[in-house]
Amino acid sequence: DNGSEFSELGAIEKLVDTKVYFTHPYSSWERGTNERHNGLIRRFIPKGRSISEFSIEAIGRIQNWCNTLPRKILGYLTPDESFEDQLREILYD
Repeated sequence: DNGSEFSELGAIEKLVDTKVYFTHPYSSWERGTNERHNGLIRRFIPKGRSISEFSIEAIGRIQNWCNTLPRKILGYLTPDESFEDQLREILYD
């Protein structure tokens, strides 16, 4: 997260009128939703195992499971449902 790939974010913020926030290294509490999602994935891919050990089909099943699991932070919608709601707002509002 500290690489040069993020060096132009200031310009992007101005271009699209938004804010980009960074968390501090080793501060997992600042990225709760991300850490929760990582924990869900770890149910299927234990820490220390390479993702390359898993087939594309297995990764797809994990992805589908994660994206169809209701989340409290999304008002108990699934990520798929929330994403679709956001698309509708963008496309039809």
